[in-house]
Amino acid sequence: MLPAPVDSGASARFMQNLTQYLNHLKGLGPVIGLIGLCVAGTLLNRDFATIDNLMNVLTRTAFIGIIAVGMTFVIISGGIDLSVGSMAALIAGSMIYLMNMLMGGIGGVAPGPLTIVVIGIAMALLLGLAFGYLHGLLITKGKIEAFIVTLGTLGIFRSVLTYLADGGALTLDNQLSDLYSPVYYTNLLGIPIPIWVFLAVALGGALILNRTAFGRHVQAIGSNEQVARYAAIRVDFVKTCTYMLLGVCVGIATVLYVPRLGSASPTTGLLWELEAIAAVVVGGTALKGGSGRIVGTVVGAILLSVISNILNLTSIISVYLNAAVQGVVIIAVAYFQRGRH
Repeated sequence: MLPAPVDSGASARFMQNLTQYLNHLKGLGPVIGLIGLCVAGTLLNRDFATIDNLMNVLTRTAFIGIIAVGMTFVIISGGIDLSVGSMAALIAGSMIYLMNMLMGGIGGVAPGPLTIVVIGIAMALLLGLAFGYLHGLLITKGKIEAFIVTLGTLGIFRSVLTYLADGGALTLDNQLSDLYSPVYYTNLLGIPIPIWVFLAVALGGALILNRTAFGRHVQAIGSNEQVARYAAIRVDFVKTCTYMLLGVCVGIATVLYVPRLGSASPTTGLLWELEAIAAVVVGGTALKGGSGRIVGTVVGAILLSVISNILNLTSIISVYLNAAVQGVVIIAVAYFQRGRH
């Protein structure tokens, strides 16, 4: 009796379904990791699962998470930005410098405190947009590698802030600080304002990436820039826009950060670029570009904050090694992403 013939079509469909299932499980990796960390944190310290601690974790995640949303677009397009921490520091220092100067009056005329705060916020967003445009221009028109451009501006931004602060710290006027502090400390429906802003930025980023032509162009450029040019995509324009979008996200994060301490110093935003990049890659975005998800970035940012929080609560290792843990995470994720594009 002859064996039954093999249905090649059925085998191909089975392999395709199996591949899709495995890819789906891979996409759930960060979520599974976050759930596992939350369970471990609860077992190690009961204070971890309290509402106050969870709100604290999410509030502190908001700064890096907002920046990471913008960084996702840059990395998907095949770029990188190492300057976001220094950029945030300079924007914060410039905000405080301008607001204090306006409070003292210009030409004998001083705007009202609320007007000054609004001007400071607008300046932060415009500076972020301008710095992002500068990066995009140097990378696309200047034909300089993104790594080199942002490495250079990293030093420039922080040096300018150090000059403005005369090596110390710039502190916001007390009256302005009292008026501005609710932006960070106020709750809306029991949830701190920074978390709401983080959620809004993440939702906006997801819509842009997944539901617009711009988002599809960003992914196409990251997958194959040359093919994207053949497809009549305005590669230089799109890449510049990703850096401008990141700059605006840095501006938004800085607007939320300044009222927290009311000051800026040369150490403000230190290693934020490491945390933002780590959140993006842990969330599943390919370092080589071409694919990524905003939801994954959000989960990655929360996951890293949970790791730091657990280390702080349990003292398993020194809190001074938090950056080392994040560095190990980046290297590990990059290792597992080998060959992926």
